[in-house]
Amino acid sequence: MRRFTNGMDAPRVDSELRRLAEQALTHWGLDGARIEPVSIRENVTFRVDKGGQAYVLRIHRSWYHTLDELNSELKWTAALREAGLDVPEALLTSDGRGYVTVTLPGSGETRNIGLLKWVEGELLSEVIARESDEASLCRHFEQLGRLAARIHNQSSAWQPPPGFRRHSLDVDGLVGESPFWGPFWDLPQFEPHQRHVISEARRVIQDVLTAYGKSPDTYSLIHADLNPQNLVVGERGLHVIDFDDSGFGWHQYELAVALRYYREHPHYQAIEDALIEGYRAERPLPDAALALLPVFLLARRLAQLGWIRQRPELGLDERLPKLIEEACVRAEALLDCW
Repeated sequence: MRRFTNGMDAPRVDSELRRLAEQALTHWGLDGARIEPVSIRENVTFRVDKGGQAYVLRIHRSWYHTLDELNSELKWTAALREAGLDVPEALLTSDGRGYVTVTLPGSGETRNIGLLKWVEGELLSEVIARESDEASLCRHFEQLGRLAARIHNQSSAWQPPPGFRRHSLDVDGLVGESPFWGPFWDLPQFEPHQRHVISEARRVIQDVLTAYGKSPDTYSLIHADLNPQNLVVGERGLHVIDFDDSGFGWHQYELAVALRYYREHPHYQAIEDALIEGYRAERPLPDAALALLPVFLLARRLAQLGWIRQRPELGLDERLPKLIEEACVRAEALLDCW
């Protein structure tokens, strides 16, 4: 979630969505609260202020999660908080619901709207961007690794309640015929040789992960987007935000997500080592499991190609040629090793 400070312009939000947000606030007794747009990247997010308290209101996409899946997200984050993790805290409506479901005027499209407590702080990604020395970078990623391990410690031991529903980022969810973020291998921007390389890499990922299996030691609920853009440096340390992508997946995929945007960083190897050191300080990660990290790094990179294709409204297609070229380089490196 992007947080705007003095001197930064908030994003423009359609007046209809703003009205929906204002109307929804009545269900939490926040009529007349001041609202400010925070993000319109996928969900539409507002900061809400009233009576000296701040909140996050999220208008969820209509097609990404069902109401059961959203309520399941709240159940897991509540369990994580009980385990001592600093994660979002939802506020229930006056009649005890986690979400208000509304219909957009003039259409049959429904949106689910929820409210969370706001946590003050700066995004870890912005803190990292200012760091110039390797030791400081490593300290941040060591903390991130510890946090990921603590999440996996809770989820591996936790029994989801009846009716719990979240997606799976397993073989089918990552590289199957209908992956969660769409068929990345079918992008029209691929050159023939690129399509061949990506298809071969997809086959290898399928084979490797199918053989690996889904042991509770390495597969459970994960945040699935635990990168520094989704961590707030607050008074109590790192606060995790944005569980929208959370689901069942491999723990190494979680680590791959944390590392994905730093692969070209001049201190990348030190960053990876620090992340793993932090993780292993809280939870075992055998060398055999760690050896699969390159597979998950590529799986994440490929999934993001599908993610962009699913969201043409974001205007990111112009980035695809460069991202495809980078993915092919990584795919060829993986094929040389497997």
